[in-house]
Amino acid sequence: MDFPSPNPLPQGEGFSLRRPMSNREQLIRDHRAALIHCSKCPAMIGPVVSGSPVLSPILLIGQAPGDKEGGFGKPFAWTAGKTMFKWFERIGLDEEAFRQRVYMAAVCRCFPGKNPKGGDRVPNPTEIEYCAGWLQAEVDLLKPTLILPVGKLAISQLMPVKKLNDVIGTLHPVTFHGHSAEAIPLPHPSGASTWHRTESGLALLESALSILQQHQAWQHVCNQ
Repeated sequence: MDFPSPNPLPQGEGFSLRRPMSNREQLIRDHRAALIHCSKCPAMIGPVVSGSPVLSPILLIGQAPGDKEGGFGKPFAWTAGKTMFKWFERIGLDEEAFRQRVYMAAVCRCFPGKNPKGGDRVPNPTEIEYCAGWLQAEVDLLKPTLILPVGKLAISQLMPVKKLNDVIGTLHPVTFHGHSAEAIPLPHPSGASTWHRTESGLALLESALSILQQHQAWQHVCNQ
């Protein structure tokens, strides 16, 4: 199967002038430029956080940025990201390479704010719906072969999930925003979560990473 080249685009890390942009590259660059000016959700705290506008056969979907990511201008830029990128480095891609070769999206792109009871506020259904339009556009442009939903909120956009144990560690065929793909759900790497550090969760995470390492789309981006 042929995959689009995951060369980075003019906005984001690692832009290369090795070749002219294709029409699809220009479209996704324009999409990101529009996305970062979104202000539909008054309770959300900007700025909009988005990964590099790179054409890739892999789409990672996080939940929502934390309070640090806006300052860094990129998703998974704080402690949860350090954990997640260690997972990916073990199977072939360090953080820099991952950011340049995988399109990083999220259920919501702005920081939802803090929950008075502790932790970050979970985005409400209206906020999720507003951001789903951006995700729909990205799926239409990228036509990803593989989707990596990270965390229960992201996983639930693709498939029913009551317990992480029911979905992590398995390759799932999915239809997402009208596009057929495969999905490998991953737990959220937050330090507040103990799931991926318990015996059963750790085993399922290892299974998911093994499946990911062997997937054709992952091997493609690793070999670029």
